[in-house]
Amino acid sequence: MHERKPSPLAARQVDAATLKAFAHPLRMRMYDHLKDHGAATASMLARAMGESTGQTSYHLRQLERHGLVEEDSGRGTARERWWIAAGFSFTPDVLEEDRTARSTLQVVEQHQLSVRAERLQEWLRRSEHEDPQWVAVASSNEVTLPMTAEELESMTMAVAAVMREHLDRAREARADHGDDGRRTVKIYQYAFPLPQEQTAEE
Repeated sequence: MHERKPSPLAARQVDAATLKAFAHPLRMRMYDHLKDHGAATASMLARAMGESTGQTSYHLRQLERHGLVEEDSGRGTARERWWIAAGFSFTPDVLEEDRTARSTLQVVEQHQLSVRAERLQEWLRRSEHEDPQWVAVASSNEVTLPMTAEELESMTMAVAAVMREHLDRAREARADHGDDGRRTVKIYQYAFPLPQEQTAEE
């Protein structure tokens, strides 16, 4: 079996039980909102989601229970808590722990793909009227070529290491100089094999 190496960008790996707890439509939407907009309270999330505060409070407790959100210790009061998304990752290896997790994994991955497609489509619509400086540095790349699994893993690890270097540098600069000129940036990376071509004998 090919051993999966930890990526330089890898966050906490979650198990099948945590993945199942996450795979709830409202919980995934709330988590996405916290990732994209930063810390929020249950009442803020309720307004953003079009739900009651009771609903968002309940689902925040479930997300907290599984370590998927954390309290923002720098904000809040005894009456109102602020929450941030806690980074996590998962791989198909969770199926080895619980074979029933396959459908859960598909639900989460389908949600992620849908959100990413929506984000990209929204950017394409908006880019015509965006700041030219930001349009110039936005990127979209596609490459297709034959590789071995080892070559793909080596390239993916190298890209992740470069991303980690730049992310760490950006965080340090933000801590020193604040948010002047900064905008939240979304970065996606995909790398996967295409279907194998069938031979005439098959």
